[in-house]
Amino acid sequence: MLKSLKLSAASFAVTVGLATTAMAQDLSGTLRIISDMSNPAPRAIMEGLAADFDALHPDLTVELEVVDREAWKSQIRNALTANPPDVINWYAANRMAPYVNAGLFEDISDMYENGDLPGLDSVKGAMTLDGKQWGVPYTYYQWGIYYREDIFNELGLSEPTTFDEEIANCQKILDSGRKCYSIGSKFLWTAGGWFDYLNMRTNGFDFHMKLATGEASWTSDEVRATFANWRKLIDMGAYIEDHQTYSWQEALPFVVKGEATAYLIGNFAVPHLREAGLTDDQIDFYQFPKIADVPMGEDAPTDTFHIASNATNKEAARAFLQYVTSADVQTKINAADGLGQLPVNANASVGDDEFLQQGFEMLSKNATGGIAQFFDRDFPAEMASVGMEGLQEFMVFPDNLEDILNRLEAARKRIYK
Repeated sequence: MLKSLKLSAASFAVTVGLATTAMAQDLSGTLRIISDMSNPAPRAIMEGLAADFDALHPDLTVELEVVDREAWKSQIRNALTANPPDVINWYAANRMAPYVNAGLFEDISDMYENGDLPGLDSVKGAMTLDGKQWGVPYTYYQWGIYYREDIFNELGLSEPTTFDEEIANCQKILDSGRKCYSIGSKFLWTAGGWFDYLNMRTNGFDFHMKLATGEASWTSDEVRATFANWRKLIDMGAYIEDHQTYSWQEALPFVVKGEATAYLIGNFAVPHLREAGLTDDQIDFYQFPKIADVPMGEDAPTDTFHIASNATNKEAARAFLQYVTSADVQTKINAADGLGQLPVNANASVGDDEFLQQGFEMLSKNATGGIAQFFDRDFPAEMASVGMEGLQEFMVFPDNLEDILNRLEAARKRIYK
């Protein structure tokens, strides 16, 4: 199936030009890959990866099937049980838990332990469940605070490193007649980003994951401390008015017009800000500031490859995982003309986009607490839905906190039982 792709992907193979020990193995038979990289640019990357790996192994035939990304969410379990491929695309952390628990993903912990996957230390946690690793990441992107650097300069503000400095900056911004943060919480998930960061900074990454897995209580002192820190910003009037009526895109003009100075969001917002007329001299990025003395966890949604537990060519599948996470391949596929995201290998490099450079530096060196996958990926789907409704309600009606926490705790006991 892949032989027809070799010529079209030849430039990819030449550019990468890898010959590591893993890639030089004498592999044979057929390697079946199912990928949900169905949008045009990701599909081209996936086809190039498969064709290049095929070309590196003359006795191996790589068969690639690309499926619709949304449809794959309902098809994956059947694919893993009825006629399992060797390698599939999916997501990290809690999103892989159902397939790990069902025995459908291969344990590849030995690859991490034996040094077969160099450069992945900072993202290993995202692939870990029950103390074992169940796949590899291949791309991710940072979250953080994107802000109007020109307004900060006008007001004499510098990037804060602590929450106290964040609040002090916010007060000066409010005194200037602007709001500190734009947010569109109409579709709920953006409020999840604020909770993720405030909880990881208040209680640490490990506690945040215990909450996500149902081991910690929503009515605990730790969670109450997170909401207390959040309320400091709400009571100041830090957020734009009526944010619950806006989508995240509809809230961007507040930053573009300078009516709000910052947005806690993923790097996917940057092209929109540029298209709206802001220059890179006007916008900048910083890591969410420190609150308590805990390691700095980060939100960085991660896409992954896994080996099916009933795969028929596990040797080739393992070699492909080594290949796709190697530094050179990571540099190539995540470049601006590829996925336009961040390489997971700390030894890879990024281009001259300043936001990708800052995100790569932060996630590969400064994410000392661990990599979270974002609220609606880390929490089970039903808990995520109930939880994000409560988070948005708190932002609009903070006096409802007790009712919200009690509802979320009742949901936790029901959903995780």
